[in-house]
Amino acid sequence: MLHPADAADRVNDFVIKLANVNGTGSASANALLMKAIFRMGIPVMGKNYFPSNIQGLPTWYEIRVTRDGHVARSGRIDIMVAMNAETYARDLKEVSPGGYLVYDSTWPRPALLKRDDVTIFGVPLARMCNETFKGVRARILLKNIMVTGVLGALLDVDLDIMRALLGESYGSKKALLDSNVQALEIGYNYAKEHFQCPLPMHVAPMDKTSNHILIDGNTAAGLGCMYAGATVGAWYPITPSTSVMDAFKSFCQKWRVDPETGKRNFIIVQAEDELAAIGAVLGASWNGARSFTPTSGPGISLMNEFIGLAYYAEVPAVLFDIQRVGPSTGMPTRTQQCDLLLAAYASHGDTKHVLLFPSNPEECFHMAMQAFDLAERLQTPIFVMSDLDIGMNDWMCPVLQWDESYQPDRGKVLTREQIEALETKFYRYFDKDGDGIPYRTLPGVHPKGAYFTRGSGHTQYGVYTEDSADYQVVLERLKVKFETAKTLVPKAVIHNRGAKPADIGIVSIGSCDGAVDEALDILERRGIKLDYMRVRGFPFGQEVEEFLAAHSLLFVVEQNRDAQLRSLLTLETAVEKAKLRSILYYAGLPISSSCIVDGVVEELGETAKVRSAM
Repeated sequence: MLHPADAADRVNDFVIKLANVNGTGSASANALLMKAIFRMGIPVMGKNYFPSNIQGLPTWYEIRVTRDGHVARSGRIDIMVAMNAETYARDLKEVSPGGYLVYDSTWPRPALLKRDDVTIFGVPLARMCNETFKGVRARILLKNIMVTGVLGALLDVDLDIMRALLGESYGSKKALLDSNVQALEIGYNYAKEHFQCPLPMHVAPMDKTSNHILIDGNTAAGLGCMYAGATVGAWYPITPSTSVMDAFKSFCQKWRVDPETGKRNFIIVQAEDELAAIGAVLGASWNGARSFTPTSGPGISLMNEFIGLAYYAEVPAVLFDIQRVGPSTGMPTRTQQCDLLLAAYASHGDTKHVLLFPSNPEECFHMAMQAFDLAERLQTPIFVMSDLDIGMNDWMCPVLQWDESYQPDRGKVLTREQIEALETKFYRYFDKDGDGIPYRTLPGVHPKGAYFTRGSGHTQYGVYTEDSADYQVVLERLKVKFETAKTLVPKAVIHNRGAKPADIGIVSIGSCDGAVDEALDILERRGIKLDYMRVRGFPFGQEVEEFLAAHSLLFVVEQNRDAQLRSLLTLETAVEKAKLRSILYYAGLPISSSCIVDGVVEELGETAKVRSAM
């Protein structure tokens, strides 16, 4: 019996990282382990770091078991499962002191696996698979299930729950189910016989996952589009956004097909490129359908011409930008928040666009509906600025709630009766109400509502013009509409950590939220209290201005190199630039709390030195 090195007793508070090769079936095994822990009532988080090819390159999956419900990376690795010989040395180096490493000892590698502060568990996985199962492909796939069994014993994961999950996946395929259960049990029993189980860091049942689900942001966004009443989706496949359309299609095939006639009341167009995709969306939206396209940064770049048309001709559209690492092709399977300025000012000329910033899959679901309402109310493109971390990783979220009383906000659309009752001619771009939003009509409703949709210079009456004064009237009205949008976008979420506002604050967006929340807890334990504002929409509302004005020092946390959120704040608010300090992370992995804590502590230390010297 092998006795592991001493380690702190960290029940339901540790991180597992599984290093593997893409295309070997590791995703199913990783999901099995994570879901089993979740079903034991323990909060859990999963992050997938995968290559941009289909098969053969290194891939990692990180599972954080977190009794406190944290949703960000912790910055440490307690248990490493090193299944890829190519990355063994790197994987061993990542393990935190006092941690553990599991590897396939069919081929011993003592030189690579020597570290005095890490306990090594060698398991002859390949040998046991070769002795038990037939077929090269089956042996490769089942080796990952076998190592899941090993982890199940080491961590005290409920074996019956893992068996039940396999039954849910393969219940109709008896041979496949039997082989997976057998592989799981072989690994489990081997660990029980050869190692001291469970480890000091292990799981124990809790009751913190009831009324919660595991879901990724792209699936939630696709579901939100269906609930919002979207009937047209057009896209060109691009990582990491394709699964938004995959989800929308699957939900529509289930819920948007007439059970009697088989008629579908949705349309999905896979276009030849991104420009064609946004063109199809604009055509459908102009005709009155709720339409959208999911894409990423390179797609937004290609769509710029039609985005400008939609802004100037005032055609509703919803775009989901699942941000990835740029520039150019960049790293398609890594995450960043690097499209903020691209989206905010997309297209040539004077344009400003409405952006929504979800922080998790639950908000992806709800902001999908808000995006369609805003697009029609404001008659303009709306960008939902998700990212790969939110979109493609598994998050623990409350069960999604639907408001049965919801009615789509179609905005200022004139009905046939309203058009007939008009006492004057219909003017498409005339601001009757003073909010910058004109009235619109839909094609075919009534001849009196007909107009030319113009991307060229036009007057407020919809007539072509090259007259400077007439042109400026329309541009100024669009500016007024943008001011109106400040009152309609989701308000920022503000948390004051003390009884009264602190002197220092943090500002952030989107998937940084979990890391910021955890960092604030850590900083508070060190005696540093900061207020926190998570911006959820652009243009920035009055509450954003007030928060910025109320604090003498503001940390702006974001995941890009060029401080794009900070740039937007300085361009679009009255904040003093000197008050802003950037904390930037753009390595492509999801941000952790440690870089935020380090950034705040370093800055406050330097600030204190300066003040004491004055």
